[in-house]
Amino acid sequence: MASVTIYDVAARADVSIKTVSRVMNNEPNVRPQMRERVLEAAGALGYAPNLSARSLAGSRSFVIAVFVDASLTLDHWRSERGSDYLQRIQLGATVESRGAGYHLLVELIDHDDPRVRQEVGALLAALKPDGVILTPPSCDNEVVLELLDKAGTPYVRLGPEKPEGLGPRVHMDDVAAAREMTDHLIGLGHRRIGFITGDQRYGASQARREGYVAAMKARGLKVDKAWLQPGDFTFESGHKAATALLALDERPTAIFASSDEMALGALAAAAEAELSCPGDLSVAGFDDSPVSRLSRPQLTTIRQPLVEMSTLATKMLINGVTRKAEAGTGPRDELLPFTLIHRASTAPPKG
Repeated sequence: MASVTIYDVAARADVSIKTVSRVMNNEPNVRPQMRERVLEAAGALGYAPNLSARSLAGSRSFVIAVFVDASLTLDHWRSERGSDYLQRIQLGATVESRGAGYHLLVELIDHDDPRVRQEVGALLAALKPDGVILTPPSCDNEVVLELLDKAGTPYVRLGPEKPEGLGPRVHMDDVAAAREMTDHLIGLGHRRIGFITGDQRYGASQARREGYVAAMKARGLKVDKAWLQPGDFTFESGHKAATALLALDERPTAIFASSDEMALGALAAAAEAELSCPGDLSVAGFDDSPVSRLSRPQLTTIRQPLVEMSTLATKMLINGVTRKAEAGTGPRDELLPFTLIHRASTAPPKG
């Protein structure tokens, strides 16, 4: 059986081939009634546009790429825990891309590799993506940003540390979120609150530490250097940091970890020290990943709007490659809200 062609769709919808092409390429200035007629005809005939043919017909590749950090992603996969962060980014971006006729590709970027310039350059030359979503730390990496600008490839940065003049971004207020969580613990009556930082290559790690320190100082509470322990967003680093905190002569009554994975590590360290949670120790995380609801007790945490962020970033890219941006406008900046979710892992301290 012969495959359905653009000519068949045009004949069924009683429009020109050019009109069908404009609809399938999601181009503007097509009347809604005409667009609906073409899509109805395409659906009835089972027509699916060929990606290669579409790419050859114009300057677009119909590909959106997502750059993610190789080291942290591979660590999560090798540990068989998966990467909820990546899954939620993919969910929003995939649904939005598919609805507009684009394909989504996820690319692992090794920012510590001295060949990163050559690899990213070769990647852009081979894929010629219509847009790139930059997750941390790519969103702040000077080499990556330079190569994208040089190639003329549009990009949107998710959660960057550096906002000024580096292109559009979609983010949440990590400082305010960490401050609100710290205030929550203080409000429960905790005064000795340990904090586990995240990977220092990520701007969010610095921002969350800043929020914690600001909340403590605003309440007149000291920030003991021993209560600040390094982590890298993994379970193992959270376990190590919490073990060090619980070994202090004046141990914290609460631990706030910069990710849910590290908070789980803190729960494990507490169990090994024969401390109950939240009776002897309150533990809070950050992300609202699925594990935060599966742990016992369930984790108090901050929900990041990751699906919403990647959906909006994808929409911005697709709109940018199909319509010219208004002249004289600066980089678009979208701030999305976070949510503090209080669950069973935090409670007032004993006594």
